Amino acid sequence: MSQWTDFRDDIVESLQVEEVTEQVKQNLTKQIVESILPAVKTAADGFTAKIKEQAKAETGWCKIRDMLVLPLVTNGLIYVVELVLNKTMEKTA
Repeated sequence: MSQWTDFRDDIVESLQVEEVTEQVKQNLTKQIVESILPAVKTAADGFTAKIKEQAKAETGWCKIRDMLVLPLVTNGLIYVVELVLNKTMEKTA
């Protein structure tokens, strides 16, 4: 099995509980930070590199979108999610 299916199965299993305790939330947060975010960052880096390269051939609003807006939004969202999850892990550890 691939790592994705192992991870998916772990998430599904961890969400099938009678009561959602703080420990369940901490475990899910840790899984996201340690397993999902690194893969998302890698994919986002590849995506932004490609659109920045394509932006060299664009003009006008499409150039601004590809050079600035999409990379900032993509990386900004990942940064905010990671920051919030790490802060909650610090406070609940």
